[in-house]
Amino acid sequence: MQSLKLQSLAWRSRPSLRFLPHHRRLSASVAAATAIQDDNLQNQVLVEGKASARAAILNRPNSLNALTSNMGIRLKKLYESWEDNADIGFVMMKVAVLDGITMGGGGGISVPGTFRIATDKTVFSTPEIHIGFHPDAAASFYLSHLTGYVGEYLALTGEKINGVDMLALGLATHYSMSARLSWIDERLAKLVTDDPSVLDSSLAQYGDVVYPDKQSIVHRLEAIDRCFSRETVEEIIDALEEEAARSNQDWCHRALKKLKEASPLSLKVSLRSIREGRYQTLDECLIREYRMSLHVISKEVSPDFCEGIRARLVEKDIEPKWDPPTLKHVSDDMVDHYFSPLGEFEPELKLPTHLREAFI
Repeated sequence: MQSLKLQSLAWRSRPSLRFLPHHRRLSASVAAATAIQDDNLQNQVLVEGKASARAAILNRPNSLNALTSNMGIRLKKLYESWEDNADIGFVMMKVAVLDGITMGGGGGISVPGTFRIATDKTVFSTPEIHIGFHPDAAASFYLSHLTGYVGEYLALTGEKINGVDMLALGLATHYSMSARLSWIDERLAKLVTDDPSVLDSSLAQYGDVVYPDKQSIVHRLEAIDRCFSRETVEEIIDALEEEAARSNQDWCHRALKKLKEASPLSLKVSLRSIREGRYQTLDECLIREYRMSLHVISKEVSPDFCEGIRARLVEKDIEPKWDPPTLKHVSDDMVDHYFSPLGEFEPELKLPTHLREAFI
């Protein structure tokens, strides 16, 4: 099972979670249907507990571990229940284990964290531009803060990278072979301290030492910077074409193909989002991304999101009809709309910024 695990450490072991009893009588058929639905929802976010630790595991491998609203609600309830438990003296999401597909919301709930363990099964990507959307769930924060312009490269191409590359770029802090994770879990569960330096040294001790191979993204960072540091998407494509003609490297041709397949509007919106994220805090990025997402879903400017979902996920013909169809048809006013304030009947996202940690 490929999964993304979020592990919290506590001073004392937590009691097992229990479901609240039903207080209403339901017909047998309705009760059975509800039980099946509840069971499915519970299985989408699994809970493991050993010693002084609890782990919430995203478990939708056939859907790339994509987060649903119900999964988000369950995660929120789990962490609130652990925090409010009188038997627990310390609760904080400390370690994210990226043991499988890590995309979209999976990246959002893990990469901004303090410690992230990548494995030999890790596959990371931000492919939203291919469904007429934009890299969200904090992607405009953590991608924009990577070295050079590799964040723009990942955001605009949706290129997949492995766990070793995540570690090399700083998206992961530690690395472990997937087969060793149970052993690491057992040792982390025995820690009874909230000192990040102790956890850091423990993860370094338990983890594996790995080096990028010849195909690693780290070997083309200089070329990526030359191309993706350009001001506009059009200029980035021109630079890539020059790079491809000069070097004839596969990654250039692959990147050009992905750029030309993506929604033109999404490309321009996403580039601006990453550029703005470079000068914003995590909460500022989340508030802006929320605003952008509602504008996208509203279809006020373009139906690209619905069309991308149809072409990629529903009918799967992989032939989206983007509107606007080309980059030259995307106006500045169209892009500006996605960054404009929400209407009076749609409140802006409010976050508990007073709880923000200093480094973000």
